[in-house]
Order: sequence, then C-alpha cells, then structure tokens
Amino acid sequence: MSLPNVKDLLLAPRLDSHRVAMLLTPYGFKEPAKADANLQSMADDPLARQLLADSLEELLSCAAQSADPDQALNHFERFARAIVNKINLFSYLKESPRTIEILAKTFGGSQYMAEILIRDPVVLFWVTDPQILHQPRKKREMARDLLRALKTTTSEQKQLDLLRAFKRREMLHIGVRDLLRLCSVEETLSALSTLAELLISAAYRICETTLRRDCGVTRRTFGGFTVLGMGKLGGGELNFSSDVDLIYLYAADQDEAEPSESEPGPLPISASEYFRRLSQKITVALNEFTSEGYVYRVDLRLRPEGSLGNIAYSLSGFEHYYDSRGATWERLMLLKAWPVAGDRELGRKFLKAVQAFIYHRPFDLKALDEIKSMKKKIDRKMSASQQRRRNVKLGFGGIREIELIVQALQISYGGHISDLCDRHTLRALRALCRHALISDEEYEALSGSYLFLRDVENKLQMINDAQTHSIPTNPDELNTFARLLGYFDHDQDSASEQFQRDYQLQTNRVNQIFEKIFGASQLQRFR
Repeated sequence: MSLPNVKDLLLAPRLDSHRVAMLLTPYGFKEPAKADANLQSMADDPLARQLLADSLEELLSCAAQSADPDQALNHFERFARAIVNKINLFSYLKESPRTIEILAKTFGGSQYMAEILIRDPVVLFWVTDPQILHQPRKKREMARDLLRALKTTTSEQKQLDLLRAFKRREMLHIGVRDLLRLCSVEETLSALSTLAELLISAAYRICETTLRRDCGVTRRTFGGFTVLGMGKLGGGELNFSSDVDLIYLYAADQDEAEPSESEPGPLPISASEYFRRLSQKITVALNEFTSEGYVYRVDLRLRPEGSLGNIAYSLSGFEHYYDSRGATWERLMLLKAWPVAGDRELGRKFLKAVQAFIYHRPFDLKALDEIKSMKKKIDRKMSASQQRRRNVKLGFGGIREIELIVQALQISYGGHISDLCDRHTLRALRALCRHALISDEEYEALSGSYLFLRDVENKLQMINDAQTHSIPTNPDELNTFARLLGYFDHDQDSASEQFQRDYQLQTNRVNQIFEKIFGASQLQRFR
C-alpha cells in the first residue's frame, strides 16, 4: 500500500471518507468532508486540478497555521470561484508560495478581509506585491491615489462611493500586514488613524463643494470650519472597526455673516444654518451604507450637551460652554482633540482656547471623585452584563483603566509640564515616566499591557468588522481567537488556555496599578 499523499485528494480516483479524513485531519480540519468538497469544487477541470495538486501541500500547511483552517479553505474556494481564470490563479500560486500563505492566513483569520478579496479578487496582486506589502502606506501616497480616483467623476454620490471602495482596499493592506505580523501594534493604530483622517477630510471637501454650490455662497462667506477628531481618532490610535468621535467647529460668531463686495445684498442662509447643514451632510456621507459599504460610523455625543446639543458650534460657543458648564470628563476628553479636516488653523485656535479649561482649573479631590464615580458606573454596567472579566476596553484591568491613569495625571500636571500634553497614550506614558510621575516598573507594565490589550481589541474587531470588545466565551471560538493572536496548542496547554493566562496576567497588573494610583494613600500623586 502506498504512503498517504495529499495529492491523492485531487489526482487519485474518488477516495472514501476514511482516507479523506486521514489525509486532512493532521492539518487541523474539523470537518474533513467539507474541506474535501471545497477542494473538489475548486478543481473543476483537469488542468486546474493538476495545478492545484502541485500547490496543495503548501496550501494545506498554510491553512493549518491560520486561526481557522476550515474557514481558510472555505473562503479559498469562494475566492477561486470569484476569479475569472482559475488556471492563471493556480499557476500564479504555484510560483508564489508566499501568496498562498497570505491568502490562507487572511481567509482563516478574518471574514471581513476575506470578503474584500472575494469581492475584488484583482486586488490580491496589489496587496501581495512585496513593495506594497512590506511597507506602511504613506499618507501622501494614499492622498495622491485617492485624488486620482476622485477626478474620474464630478458626481457627489459616485465620489463618496469611491471613498468607500478606497477604504476597503487600504483596510485590506493594513489588515494583511497586521495578520502576518509585518508591523507593530503601534504601526497598525497609526495606519488606521491616518486612513480615517484622509477619508474624513475628503468627505468634508466633497460635501462642502456641493453645499456651497447649492446655497450660492463661496468658501470665504462664513469663515473657517473644522472637523475635530476625538477619542482614539484624535489620539492617532484608532481601532479596526471603531466609530469615529467627531466635533464640528466653525469660526463665525455672528448668526448672519456680512455680505462682501463679491456677494452684495442679503445672504441666502445664516452662518449657523449653513454649518448645521454642512455638519449633517458630512455625518450622513460617512455613515451611509451603500452597495460599496460605508466610510465610518460617526459618534457625535462628545459635543456640548451630547445628543441634545447643536451639531456644530462656533469657537466662541465652545469657549463659553466649557468656561461655564464644562465637566471633569470633558477635560479628559479634550486631551485627545485634534483637527482632522477643514481649516487646521481654526483647529489650532480651538486647541489653544481650551488649554485653560483642561489644565489650569484645580484638579482636586472632587475631580478625582468624579473620575472614580465614572469608573464605578462602568464597573457596575460590566458586571450586570457579565463582561467584567472579558471586555478588553471597559472591563477589569482593561484599556479604559490605563487611559484614566494617563489622563488624570496629564490634567493634574500638564499645566506646569508641557511635555505631558500629548494626545497619544503611549507617548504620554513615556512622558509621565520621564518626569517621575509613574515609576519605571509602572511604565513598563502599563505600556506593555496597553499594546497587548489593543492587539486583542483589534483582532476582535478585524474578524467581522464589528465594534466588539468582548472576548468569546464559546470554547471553540475562544481557541480560534487565541490562534488569531498567535497562540497554538503546545505541550499540555491549549491555545485558549495560554491566551487566558496571559490576559489575566495583563489585566491583573493594570488593575493593581489603577487601584494603587487612585487609592486614598496615593492621592498625593495628584496636584
């Protein structure tokens, strides 16, 4: 009897289920019969069958190293069906084992990334180009490519759809690099933020051009307008499937702008109404889901009065609000404000104007109590939903605890130490350590845990392009997720056991530092 050979799956007479299982189970397939059906479906003519057989061992080995081998092969079959010429595909794969690895790990790790490739198979040759794959995309390169695409049409709707398609391609590039560990967690967060800033800025320009034409005004009629990025976008640390927190700001203080020489007579619209419409138009453009997908989900709740407030405020309106009604949580929130579109000079004026509110008000026991009270509310919510130990963002020892440590120390000392006024969490942690506001040991623990937790968060969201922060509870899903993070069964420990042990270690040390810094005996850390 001849030794088992995986090529038999495609080249030998039809095998019985026992032999199929014997050949495929060693590669980690839980459903060998389905995996075999996928292979048979791909190889639907003799030449395709021979070419695929020549690469089959490489394909199965790469699938075995993916998070989910069954899913990898299932998506590979769908991808092969989407390709116009399978012969060309299998010939290409035979000459490029690296491409097989990229496809297998992408298909086995992310439904979202798989759908991008299946929808537009030709993008495979772009994303696997070594000159593209092994380098982060520079903002100016993306801006050039996007501008070239937008110039092909003057239709507002078509231009917005081009933004959605452009996002898909760039997200694939970022996602593949992340899955293959070709970049650091910091580089992934930065790339996601740069892409978002570019797309939001483009959406603003498209919407402004249309609205100015419809309203019969020029760009100089009402003065500047800025889109401020808040939260992780403002900090340059965006997630894979994060909402973008935005605030809309305009310069005009008066409700009615003065007519200019070029625009004699009464203006057709007030400044406040014009910017209200512009803000709504940008929000819809980013939020709207079409056949091309969507650009970003927009969250406007960080503006004054939250969902009850105006959608856009003038600079003086913001100053008045923060001076008279601003809360402690808004001081924390404004630490990450950053202009991402529109008039950057107006954005800088805003950042300068809010410095006194953020840093020069007392940071006393009352402010600390507000922060601790806010954290207790989060804890109760997490406990009620049984997510306290598995929500990577808001749970025990999660990302929010690190952010609160950093932000509380920033507003306590930032008015006297300008080095601390940094919107980026890791840079702020380094500054806090340099100025001895946290110890070297605390810095190493918090920065290491932050990168670990942000990687977990990104992988959670990359799977299905879903804004989730909850670690799976189903054993099979948890083990697959652990494999996505790079854990594999070893000795007596499963991948999920190794991951859970590390996750508990990281969150325990974050919570210990959080409780220590915000404990009664450590309040001298705050001014």
